[in-house]
Amino acid sequence: MSGDQRFFDFLKERIGLDVASVGAAIIERAVRQRSTLSQAAHADEYWQLLLGSRDEQQALIEAVIVPETWFFRYPESFATLGKLARQRLAELNNMRALRILSLPCSTGEEPYSIAMALLDAGLKPHQFKVDGMDISPLSVDKARRAVYGKNSFRGQDLDFRERHFMAEQDGHRVNEYVREQVRWHVGNVLDPSLLANEPAFDFVFCRNLLIYFDQPTQKQVFEVLKRLTRVDGVLFIGPAEGSLLGRLGMRSIGIPQSFAFSRHNDSHPEPLPTPKPIAVPASQPPRSIPPAPVRNRPFAAVTALPVTKKSANPDAATLLAQMAALANEGKSAEARVACEQYLRSHEPVAQVFYWLGLLSDVAGLTLEAQGYYRKALYLEPQHPEALMHLAALLQAQGDSAGARRLQERAARSGRTADSERKR
Repeated sequence: MSGDQRFFDFLKERIGLDVASVGAAIIERAVRQRSTLSQAAHADEYWQLLLGSRDEQQALIEAVIVPETWFFRYPESFATLGKLARQRLAELNNMRALRILSLPCSTGEEPYSIAMALLDAGLKPHQFKVDGMDISPLSVDKARRAVYGKNSFRGQDLDFRERHFMAEQDGHRVNEYVREQVRWHVGNVLDPSLLANEPAFDFVFCRNLLIYFDQPTQKQVFEVLKRLTRVDGVLFIGPAEGSLLGRLGMRSIGIPQSFAFSRHNDSHPEPLPTPKPIAVPASQPPRSIPPAPVRNRPFAAVTALPVTKKSANPDAATLLAQMAALANEGKSAEARVACEQYLRSHEPVAQVFYWLGLLSDVAGLTLEAQGYYRKALYLEPQHPEALMHLAALLQAQGDSAGARRLQERAARSGRTADSERKR
């Protein structure tokens, strides 16, 4: 039932989701789940229910969307935002408040992080306003409640939690003065009239979304984002989307790890000094390998293949955990050192080459990134993240056929993994 093309087409039309980008197994599982819960006897019955019920349409979308985010994800972006916001206010001579948009905002961690970052940068509450928007009413409702569990707090630096949260029985609640800085909306980025009556924004955050659309939808969404961003504004994106924005007429503002872009022909902020790399710590407590940027997407992800076989050498496990922590915290130079250290002293594994590819990708070293992704796929032919990142690079270079082949491989891998989990 669930492999019916009608359901793929419905999600493509409603939320722009390209089935090849996430794998058919994700959508098939969501359709099976909703069909069972609605007690539909067969595919046609569920299809008719879907067509006749806006509530069921939203329920299917909710079953596909999986919020996966945390506070101050990509921390350099928020540090950059604070610096650029101070510059922008000085240019405006404080004549108006800054406007910032987070789209999609998921369960609210990003908009609240924006507000906290600006308050910590010295801005007063009357100097800025943040808007958070998501297609999911359930996610927006959770954002409004503003209570978060431990999964929303990752990384080593959690000082912000002491400053901006109150501990409660169910987790930590965002303080009222932060909550007051954020307005919430339910909306669809595919809507060409989205926020049409609102002034454009100084800064727009749209992370890890465009890579899940096909080329026509990417262009459609980009036009909406461009309209929502001031001509002299800045667009913050996900690490894997830089090549795509370059093809669509944007350029990096030149601040490492900020993932911030402006228009090609417009004035943009002068690049800030690059922070000096720091040494990799001698040891860090082992932690579970965190998801790479592409896996932490707004759509449900196929369970990844194991990172590597269990190593008898404890140093190998420690280095792998170090690489994960450093890459997840945006410390590219230190993460690269850890990767190279691993390759000097241990047998090569796919995940290390994948991280090197991702680090090169973020730095704009496209050919180098391709080489590393291909090495990862040589060692692990169905490595899901390497497949999707390499596909995104090929797509940005105009090799649609090559990109589609890699996307199909990733989709097949997802279906196989899903089938094995049922056994």
